[in-house]
Amino acid sequence: MTPLANQQRALQTAILSDVAPAGLLAGPDAARRFSIYADAYRARLAAALRDNYPVLHRVLGDEDFDALARAYLHAHPSVAPSIRWFGGALADFVQATPDALPHPALVDLIRLEWALRAAFDAEDAPPMGFATLAALPPDRWPDLRLRLHSSVSRLALEWAVEPLWQALAPLEDGQSPEQEPPPPEPHVHGLIAWRQGLTPCWRSVEALEGHLLAALAGGAAFADLCTLAADAGEEAAAHQVAGLLRRWVDEGLLQACDALMSTP
Repeated sequence: MTPLANQQRALQTAILSDVAPAGLLAGPDAARRFSIYADAYRARLAAALRDNYPVLHRVLGDEDFDALARAYLHAHPSVAPSIRWFGGALADFVQATPDALPHPALVDLIRLEWALRAAFDAEDAPPMGFATLAALPPDRWPDLRLRLHSSVSRLALEWAVEPLWQALAPLEDGQSPEQEPPPPEPHVHGLIAWRQGLTPCWRSVEALEGHLLAALAGGAAFADLCTLAADAGEEAAAHQVAGLLRRWVDEGLLQACDALMSTP
């Protein structure tokens, strides 16, 4: 390794550990110059975290959000090649650190925001069209296996954070809502996030739909979904599942993949 590479590696290690290296930077103001590098590194990561969690930033404000960013960076240094993915463990971090947030519902807000960002960056895949399903002969339906679109995330939430997100997400930086949104109420429910075209979307799901989506993600066939619906006490279970299937197709929640169709 060349002397320059050694110096670069030493500087990187020093910045990550926030300890000024002795003798690496010459001159009486070496500590001040080192702090410029170290502070810029942390500021850039804090900015990336704000970009990934804009609604959380608006809830907390600059000072509290920056304090959270510093604590998170200390516990979870950036390891991904792209700064875009910095913050992926934030929900786990704040859940393990209860005093990191002023309200426990903000953990679910973090999950929602990350799911929307993940949906936007998810792998491109053509959504399934209804014509594909309509062309299947009746004897193919029981063993039909479908795949959720690559952008779909399924969340289990404990708080109704959707109104808070709806009130703050459309705001520009520095803009305040016309009316302060009320604190989220406890509400155990499911939510899905996905992408339509280039637009991340989300909606809440009822218990039955959540169970069916989980089963579908686990490889269940259409007949299995009907059985689950019947076991849940749904009348005309096949009709209920078919209705949800139509909605999933219309919303782009399913991915076109002929390989997952049953063989005749």
